Amino acid sequence: MTSANNIKKIIISRPDAIGDVLLTLPMCGLIKKYFPEIKIAFIGRTYTEAVINCCEHVDEFINADDLFKQGITNAIDTLKKINADAIIHVFPNKQLASLAKKAKIKIRIGTTNRLFHWTTVNTFVRLSRKNSDLHEAQLNIKLLSAIGVNEIPELSELHQYLGFTKIPSLNSEYDNWIDASKINVILHPKSNASAREWSLDNFKALIHLLPSDKYKIFISGTDKEKVILNDWIQQLPKHVNDITGKLSLPQFIAFISKSNYLVAASTGPLHIASSLGIRAIGIYPPIKPMHPGRWQPIGKNAKTLVIQKSCDDCRKNPQACSCINLIEAKQVANKIIN
Repeated sequence: MTSANNIKKIIISRPDAIGDVLLTLPMCGLIKKYFPEIKIAFIGRTYTEAVINCCEHVDEFINADDLFKQGITNAIDTLKKINADAIIHVFPNKQLASLAKKAKIKIRIGTTNRLFHWTTVNTFVRLSRKNSDLHEAQLNIKLLSAIGVNEIPELSELHQYLGFTKIPSLNSEYDNWIDASKINVILHPKSNASAREWSLDNFKALIHLLPSDKYKIFISGTDKEKVILNDWIQQLPKHVNDITGKLSLPQFIAFISKSNYLVAASTGPLHIASSLGIRAIGIYPPIKPMHPGRWQPIGKNAKTLVIQKSCDDCRKNPQACSCINLIEAKQVANKIIN
């Protein structure tokens, strides 16, 4: 174990997806709880910068994509200028692990189950995610044992360490979309193939269960998903609002914060909504490790739906996940109406 007394600045490295990043932020909150004087830099991808910048516990963002483009020599110089005493490789990345060693970051923390860590990391944590019953955020926190933090908060407590408070202001154009006289519900049907998805037929059925005089419904998605969803959206009732591809990520975060509900599979917007404290409803398959026990959103108002079934059929055909589609629209509607 390394003494945190020798650490003035630490890098948390998680260069992957939005949801993964959000489930890493409680690490930052716990570091600040035990060592409030330590500065935290966070290595993330370009498309996650807006999310990381919302965290009050993160003092600096480092763009992994920029590092990769700079070439080895310049990337090493960039890391040296950050003047970090330690780095935790939460998401193992061979290139970043090599750069951190060449930049001579003194304390380099990683798991024992990556071969490239044996030549790039000097402080190890035994951690197997594959067969663990812990939530992803709790597994991330286990890496902090390397600096003397051995607390693993309960799932119900994790949201306290998110620090997701630095929310961008919403432009007036988009703020006008919100109807204060109604319950504003965002439906996010797609996941960029990152999760098992509830069918569009089910989302359509859900829409018909939410009366237009009480609910204002928005369909969200990326530019790419807009193309996929366009024909389906054209079939929806006229009171449904298509906002796919219309908002930048900072503005989408701000828009979610003004809404009341968001319904999605296990994808980035679900975790954003949960972190913002709005009522996030996640729809999950029962398959390990995709189930809620590992990936449920950790906000205080988050809910999940999953059928209680032991099933491996969908592993063979991910595009036709019958298990997740056994969840009925009325079950989701009940989470909103009641």
